[in-house]
Amino acid sequence: MQPVIIYCYDAYCGWCYGFSPVIKKIADQYADQFHFEVLSGGMIPAENPRPIGATAGYIKDAYKRVEELTGITFGPDYLWHIFNPSESDWFPHSEKAAIALCILKEMFPENQVKLAAELQYALHYEGRDLTDDEAYRHLLEQYAIEPEHFYEKLHSETYREKALYEFALCKQLQVTGFPQVLLQSSDQQFYLLARGYTDEATLNTRLQSVLADIQKSST
Repeated sequence: MQPVIIYCYDAYCGWCYGFSPVIKKIADQYADQFHFEVLSGGMIPAENPRPIGATAGYIKDAYKRVEELTGITFGPDYLWHIFNPSESDWFPHSEKAAIALCILKEMFPENQVKLAAELQYALHYEGRDLTDDEAYRHLLEQYAIEPEHFYEKLHSETYREKALYEFALCKQLQVTGFPQVLLQSSDQQFYLLARGYTDEATLNTRLQSVLADIQKSST
């Protein structure tokens, strides 16, 4: 099998948002060597969703650390909900964004990392509510996707099951936090490349080391 780099992320994960520029560069650099697969992790369950106020206190401090370490910027439209949770109508959960990514991945399998990053930018910079159908309309225009077909799939049980399968697969891969990056070299062989935010140089070094190990074991 062709080696696969598996990027386990969640659309609502701020550290994944900070990691987006890193994984996009790696995906561009190694596009000819690997297939890149993005799996949604289901960080915030859809059952009994809580208002943004339940996590806003944590995010108020955490987003600054993400910005300082990664150089990413959280947008004012997103931060308004964090600093005004009592006025926000957000009840975040991971399911709809994961379903949307399943649909987009099926249409553009070679652009998975870019698509995941665009969902995160839509939330964390543009302040779009990813539980709202309208949060995806700008991407439909950008990628010339027929809205009627997209929204039919977004509300179908078929694509919901695909998203739930990805949540289960992340658990099976023993992913306990996001982002996490694995290299799969065979049906049973996985290498951990990153757990938590990892800078580009470190990730590249680990990837080269794993490639060297794979080459040694195959000779």
